[in-house]
Amino acid sequence: MIAPVRSALESSVSSSRLASLLRPAPDSAVAENLRRGRSPWVDAIHLLWTLWVFLTPLFGSGYTWRWAALTLLTYPVFLVLYAGVLLAPRCHAPRYALSMVVLGLVPLAWYPSAVSYFIFGCVTLRVSRRSGYGRYLLQLVGLNALFVVVGLLAHYPWQALIWIPSMAMIISLVVNFETASHEQDAALQLSQDEVRRLAATAERERIGRDLHDLLGHTLSLITLKLELSRKLADRDPDGSRREVEEAETIARQALAEVRSAVTGIRASDLAAELASARLLLEYQHVHLHYAPPPPMPVDTERALSLVLREAVTNIARHAQARQAWISFEQDGRSLLMQIRDDGRGGVHVDGNGLTGMRERVAALRGTLAMQSAKGEGTCVMVRVTLPAATTPVVAPVTPDALPDGATP
Repeated sequence: MIAPVRSALESSVSSSRLASLLRPAPDSAVAENLRRGRSPWVDAIHLLWTLWVFLTPLFGSGYTWRWAALTLLTYPVFLVLYAGVLLAPRCHAPRYALSMVVLGLVPLAWYPSAVSYFIFGCVTLRVSRRSGYGRYLLQLVGLNALFVVVGLLAHYPWQALIWIPSMAMIISLVVNFETASHEQDAALQLSQDEVRRLAATAERERIGRDLHDLLGHTLSLITLKLELSRKLADRDPDGSRREVEEAETIARQALAEVRSAVTGIRASDLAAELASARLLLEYQHVHLHYAPPPPMPVDTERALSLVLREAVTNIARHAQARQAWISFEQDGRSLLMQIRDDGRGGVHVDGNGLTGMRERVAALRGTLAMQSAKGEGTCVMVRVTLPAATTPVVAPVTPDALPDGATP
């Protein structure tokens, strides 16, 4: 009776220990994938490259008992180290990557399949470590130089001592540049979300203040008028009627003010997007000059806000600009919005972002044109026709909205 209970307890303890070992650290690569909504197994696909561990004997002395024994000893250790790179904290993950390098170098003289472990260690060293690229390149060169020394001592052919380090360098650089690009895009998305959240919070606070200022005093006054009318109903019917009429007048004025405030709230999309764009570009060290937009229908403003958001995102991600300008020009019923930067330019193919911008402008029956000479920045010009009811008001151009050297 005691033996089954003890066995069950031991099994429970071992399973809990395994679960704790497989639990990702808060700043691990797996935890980062989970925060982005990706599968925790997404990095396991790279294990397909370890197929070379089992194919390498085909290009050498063939499958032997020594190869089988070394594979049984080293491959499970490699899997544990790879799991450590993905699950361990960022500060500890390089230890597992360097251990992979050691696992690839120590048995190299007797086990050519260990080359795969060495390459995995070189690749995961930078992925698991957010250090500068200069330091990583020095580490990469040093490790591959050590591989050449070990290969010479193991009497590897000179061709292998050239193509294996070359392959390790190329794969490591390609994978890590892609990883750095994904991390930059994720950081940019987080900064955009934070800017928009702060803008939305500020807008809600403004709406609350406006409604309080509009309705607080007015409703209090209406309440006092109605209370006075009730008290005068028997003694002074004319005075009571007069108080009711004044309360009605105040209520109509309050209704008009609320409608005006709601119209302003609904039409604040473009102004809020301009403020968000400035914060986002300043975060990327790009100074934005812009003028306030003219009045326009709500549907037009919302569509132009989305176009502006995509254009500013492209500047932040790809333009490598120092300054950007956003201007609005209205001539009768024709409205022109220009988004320009002084970045690298050279954009000639529409990506998903530009395609979406063109579709939104086309829905307004407008046109979108782009000028992007290489080295001269990019200028996106959106022209739409406003309904006849829109009052043609030209937005004042501030000096901050003009390029250097230009005059109003």
